[in-house]
Amino acid sequence: MNTNLMQWKQLLNPKRPDGTSQVASDHREQFERDYDRTVFSTPVRRLQDKTQVFPLDPNDSVRTRLTHSLEVSTLARGLARAVTTRLMKDGKIEGNMDRQIEAIAATCGLLHDLGNPPFGHAGEDAIRAWFESHFAKDPALKALSSDSQYTQDFLLFQGNAQTVRLITKLQILATVGGLNLTFGTLSAALKYVAASHQVEKGKRHSFSKLGFFASENDIISRTREATGTNEMRNPITFLVEAADDLAYSVVDLEDGISKGILGWKKLKSELEDRMGKDDPVLKEVLKGTYRVLRMNVENDEKLPDKSYTRAFRTAVIGEAVKAVAERFVSEHDRILEGAYDYEIVYDSPVEKLIATCKTVAAEFVYRTQGNLKLELMGRNIIRDLLDFFWEGAKNYSGETRTRTFPEKIVALLSDNYKEVFKAGREAQKHLPIEYLRLQLVTDYVCGMTDSFAVNLHRELRNG
Repeated sequence: MNTNLMQWKQLLNPKRPDGTSQVASDHREQFERDYDRTVFSTPVRRLQDKTQVFPLDPNDSVRTRLTHSLEVSTLARGLARAVTTRLMKDGKIEGNMDRQIEAIAATCGLLHDLGNPPFGHAGEDAIRAWFESHFAKDPALKALSSDSQYTQDFLLFQGNAQTVRLITKLQILATVGGLNLTFGTLSAALKYVAASHQVEKGKRHSFSKLGFFASENDIISRTREATGTNEMRNPITFLVEAADDLAYSVVDLEDGISKGILGWKKLKSELEDRMGKDDPVLKEVLKGTYRVLRMNVENDEKLPDKSYTRAFRTAVIGEAVKAVAERFVSEHDRILEGAYDYEIVYDSPVEKLIATCKTVAAEFVYRTQGNLKLELMGRNIIRDLLDFFWEGAKNYSGETRTRTFPEKIVALLSDNYKEVFKAGREAQKHLPIEYLRLQLVTDYVCGMTDSFAVNLHRELRNG
């Protein structure tokens, strides 16, 4: 037996960092409990007012991060089912491992965007730009320059790493230990496996972005030891990432049509022009679209654009799930060896279709005047909020006073996050206090919903 292989029995480790669950045993697997406590957590509720594509959109048919995450969770579970059915038949897994893998995939689909700041990827860009500016000019941050991981954590800031921090520290249940999810779920939730000073652009996919912060080095090390992944990517992570790719590649187009930005005829024409009318995958998906609508051929006069697009989404996902599941099963052993390190959607027969859908969305949906204006507004709001709260936090040491203006600013910060800051000072004495102060500010801003950020900014700037 190859001793370098990850083993499913160890990957599905049901133990928790702070010990086993205090809830009495019932009909649920430990991984199903992870899903349940995630559903009831505060960060998941906040997703209902966080941007997917259209910030602060009044149209209730347009997706938020919450609806997107629910869709990713559902797709991840379905992908896991398609894969585990084959793996069980081939003798690669046994017992109730299929049920466990599906539960972990569904939970990680729900978790995957929890750490995103307000205003989506524009918010991430704004945070990185703010840090780049302040590391260059703020004398209070010079102490961090001696360690590349401390500075790179902020310069390469990612919502993925903030998610890891959120579920392991910030979302407090009984103690400062996050959601205390199982090691099996924590491992699969790590989308990228690189610390910030290990990021390798253009090389291994799992090392292409920051995966976790220095403040979480210890829990990541414990998780890797508990699950046997070392620095390899958990196999379930491939399925969750694929579910995310499939979801937003087609549903963003659907949202664009709901808002009247794009029409079905235009979408179909763009796909055929870019892929070729004879592309076998596109032909199969269009057949599937009409089959969903119970039509032999397209009838533009019969149904509204929304109906065609919803059927198209169903057909694309159906075709893609088959392709991704087949690819995962065929590469199963290489994945467990850590030798396979690709985005599985783009290493499958649906690669061209999914990539083309994303290109069309980028050109016709994301770049509308209204969207660009709102993204720029969001950038300014985040920059101003970071400026404001850093003024208060840059000398904060844990005491609660309201005599000076900086102390009054700190008083506005979340009590939970201040407790995490104080716990970090005690438990992680190796971390510079400047690092912890920056995280306090970033934690607070990232936790805001879009509306909360807008309203707070308005109150602080001009009432």
